[in-house]
Amino acid sequence: MSRSSIRKAALSAFLGLNALLCQSAAWAQSAGVKPVPTDAECLPIPTLQSPWAFGPGEILEYDLDALGAKAGRMTMRVLPLKQGQLPIEIHAETNTFFSKVRKVNGTGTSYLNPKTLRPVRYFEDAMENDIHRTADVAFKAKDHSVKLAYTIDADAGTAEFRYDDDGLDVAGTIFLMRQLPFKEGMTVCFDAYGIRRLWRVYGKVEAREHISLPVGEFKAWRISGEAVVLEHENIRREIHVWISDDAQRLPLAAMGVIDLGAVRATLTAVTRRGEAKKRAEPMQNLKW
Repeated sequence: MSRSSIRKAALSAFLGLNALLCQSAAWAQSAGVKPVPTDAECLPIPTLQSPWAFGPGEILEYDLDALGAKAGRMTMRVLPLKQGQLPIEIHAETNTFFSKVRKVNGTGTSYLNPKTLRPVRYFEDAMENDIHRTADVAFKAKDHSVKLAYTIDADAGTAEFRYDDDGLDVAGTIFLMRQLPFKEGMTVCFDAYGIRRLWRVYGKVEAREHISLPVGEFKAWRISGEAVVLEHENIRREIHVWISDDAQRLPLAAMGVIDLGAVRATLTAVTRRGEAKKRAEPMQNLKW
């Protein structure tokens, strides 16, 4: 896939990569669109491939672009095992330019079952402009429940959701997707917590493409679909994400849309334990 093809792609998103940046976004309202898959139609996630393509010590760095300009940075880290769980941390922070439009500095951490990559807990702590937000989310596999306790400055609240076969969160989703046995035409459907809501995420593997990025040339799977709020099906967003078709299964790029316009995440550096850091060329040399 060429750089120009990525630039021309439809406004799209990957729920995990830009969730922190989009916390208070006014999601697009859609009418006359195709129906959301029912529980019967939303089949369980297929058996994951092993061994895992990542482990503690992996650091993925991204540039975030919005409104046609660089907006900030995002880092995804695989942390050491903690109390038998595998923490995945995502940190996003806007730069000086974009902070004049919306200032964000936040971290979300997903605590995954290291055997299944399903979340046990998700915690988010972020400042957006002058508003402090937290979310503490517990996943109960036994009864398929998601229990949320959140704060917005001095205000606090709770909520509870129920998912069908698979319940994920915005930070851990990408790491589970890295282990899917991709093939063209394969469909995926699951429920995911994000922004104090539960979303049904569904789509399919469109193609295996060539993608050119600052960190190198890759063969990658393009996954396209949609995420829809289960309680408000007119609130939905398109999904496009590229994952490398190699042993590392790197999340290479994603596009999204917030109330201000398109947002793009581009992988710029990879650090893996025991390997030399792979860093991108300067972004001004990249032509989308």
